[in-house]
Amino acid sequence: MSLSITGGRALLHGRGLEPADIHSEAALLVAEATSARRLDATGLLVLPGIVDLHGDAFERQVQPRPGVDFPMDLAVAETEAQLLANGITTAFHGVTLSWEPGLRSARAWTALLEALAAHRPRQLCDMRVHLRWEAFNLGALDLALAAIEAGEVHLLAFNDHTPSILRKMADPVTGAKYSDRAGMSLDEFRALATEVGARAHEVPEAARRVANSARASGIPMASHDDVSPESRAMFRAKGARISDFPMNEPTARAATEAGDWVVMGSPNVVRGGSHMGWASAAAMVGAGLCQILTSDYFYPALLRAAFVLGERDGLARSWELISANPAAAAGLHDRGRIEPGRRADLVVVSDTPAPHVVATIAGGRIAYLSAEGVSRLQ
Repeated sequence: MSLSITGGRALLHGRGLEPADIHSEAALLVAEATSARRLDATGLLVLPGIVDLHGDAFERQVQPRPGVDFPMDLAVAETEAQLLANGITTAFHGVTLSWEPGLRSARAWTALLEALAAHRPRQLCDMRVHLRWEAFNLGALDLALAAIEAGEVHLLAFNDHTPSILRKMADPVTGAKYSDRAGMSLDEFRALATEVGARAHEVPEAARRVANSARASGIPMASHDDVSPESRAMFRAKGARISDFPMNEPTARAATEAGDWVVMGSPNVVRGGSHMGWASAAAMVGAGLCQILTSDYFYPALLRAAFVLGERDGLARSWELISANPAAAAGLHDRGRIEPGRRADLVVVSDTPAPHVVATIAGGRIAYLSAEGVSRLQ
């Protein structure tokens, strides 16, 4: 497919926003038009497609209410529709492989991988897997290693939520949130969590094996919820050069000074702060301590966050947080910028009355058109 997007202001690498016609041939951006098919972008912005390194909103399609599950193929298709409607052309699904039954279980993990593989021949968004390896999930270690070695994992993150879960089990209200998600009674879940926690001595060796497998497969690694510069240094030594949601400024500063990528959530920016009471993402970006924003749990927040920060820092800089930088961190050097030879991943945006997507181009194909976009296609 060939397409020209004409009349808009395009975000060109090293030049900022300026009037430019953008052309694509097959899946790549090209310097000159090769086809008469055209999208009129007059009055609109033409931006690199969004790259989302950590999004787990797909879980809401799988289980919109605790204990209410839907077929995985339906969830995957609906997730892709939401991604494309929000300008996300590359998505790393943050899939937690936990010892918890239900939504984050080994069974759900396997079902999602199978559904993604079945959907791949018709997908337009480049959907990838961000394995969030729960440190205490020793029973699924072989499953995780097999997926990494088979090329089914594209980003590995080390998670360690088990100690926090064990502390929360004393509160029946908080504990019920976990047991409901797992489809168990609270007493059953408490017993399971206690049994899992008793194997803490086996966790370091499992982490070593997972890290070794990821390095051998050449996939990037991250650590999630880094609590201190020391913990960040420990994961950096394993080869994890992405700090995914550091919990405080000193940790983010240590990561940045060491040349690591620091990731935070775009909902934090849009809402004006963390719903968990943690560090402000906007403040971290302003201080130079955050280089990447992700959707976290709400896909529309990525686009809006870039415009919120763009009012302060300029859109050229803020857009790098959701496109060029995450692409670089993931080792995807073929996208994230509008340049000939790159993947033709683009999002056409109107910034009035509020920023919204008019069209999404993924791999050179029109993947989403709003009603306004349809009227502009010639």
